Amino acid sequence: MTQERQVDELTVGEVAERFGITVRTLHHYDDIGLLTASRRTASGYRVYTSADLTRLSQIIIYRRLEFPLDEIASLLAQGDKVSHLIRQRDRVMSRIGEMTTLVEAIDQALEKAMANTPMTDDDMRELFGDGFDDYQAEAAQKWGETAEWKESQRRTKTYGKDEWVQIKAEGEAVEKALCDAFRAGLPPDSDEAMDAAEQHRLHVHRWFYDCPPAFHRNLGDMYVSDPRYVETYDATFGLPGLAAYCRDAIHANADRLA
Repeated sequence: MTQERQVDELTVGEVAERFGITVRTLHHYDDIGLLTASRRTASGYRVYTSADLTRLSQIIIYRRLEFPLDEIASLLAQGDKVSHLIRQRDRVMSRIGEMTTLVEAIDQALEKAMANTPMTDDDMRELFGDGFDDYQAEAAQKWGETAEWKESQRRTKTYGKDEWVQIKAEGEAVEKALCDAFRAGLPPDSDEAMDAAEQHRLHVHRWFYDCPPAFHRNLGDMYVSDPRYVETYDATFGLPGLAAYCRDAIHANADRLA
């Protein structure tokens, strides 16, 4: 008996072992008419021919491509082996394209997540300058027992470099808007000044702690409560009176939102 003849006479168990499927699956395919053994032995056992095995190969490929059984039956009823292979190849290539795109997206997200690790104190000094340590120490001494400070510490400990770079850029944009309004001689209750104050409130609310307008008003008062801070703030921007102007713009915005 030749090798081809042996293949032509595989039993259910042999087919199941060769193709990595269960006997129960083969019986189910037979029951629904999707794959019927071409011959039976004298004892009534199913025997699968090479043509049956070719059909089973097509069924398995279509199943791996997630075609439903009824659609597979319809497809196998039309076309030849070449048309099936072309259809299957097209579907596989489509899946490869989808998977490649998905892998690229995952790789990009993974690279960003791995690079965006929490910032060290040295990283913060590099980003915000040497005054970072003094600010942290003074802020902790003044507000370390407040709920807002604790919430700010809870949020910021998870921020990586990307977040801190964005925080710095947003903060600088708010400061510029307030400085521009001040230089232009606009009153603190002008739309420009109040809009800048609102952006400051939202900036604090988004990144550090809940900051409703009433609390933001109190925050504005802190701008002028410490003469040393007022002097430093005004000197930083070379604009005497800027700290008081920011306070007044924050108050005006809080009144607008009340």
